[in-house]
Amino acid sequence: MEKSDKATFVANISGMVQGVGFRYFAYREALALGVEGYVKNLINGNVEVYAEGPRDQLERLIEILKQGPRFGEVDKVELEWRDYKGRYDTFFIETGY
Repeated sequence: MEKSDKATFVANISGMVQGVGFRYFAYREALALGVEGYVKNLINGNVEVYAEGPRDQLERLIEILKQGPRFGEVDKVELEWRDYKGRYDTFFIETGY
């Protein structure tokens, strides 16, 4: 795959997204799609997802994140697209704030 076919995004997700398994949900979905990066809770109650990989897989992940896990409720997904850097070789859950 060409580097130009890859991209990166940072998503700031708000709503009922902490304490409902959102990070584990995002982690499982990102691994299934084969993208790299991380998911972490933010101190303001939001969740941040940094993801990089094939743009079509990232777009699928965004749609999944908008749905959220079964017991969560996503109000808003603020998205920033960035150039692909290849910073990570897996997807992981970052703990702490």
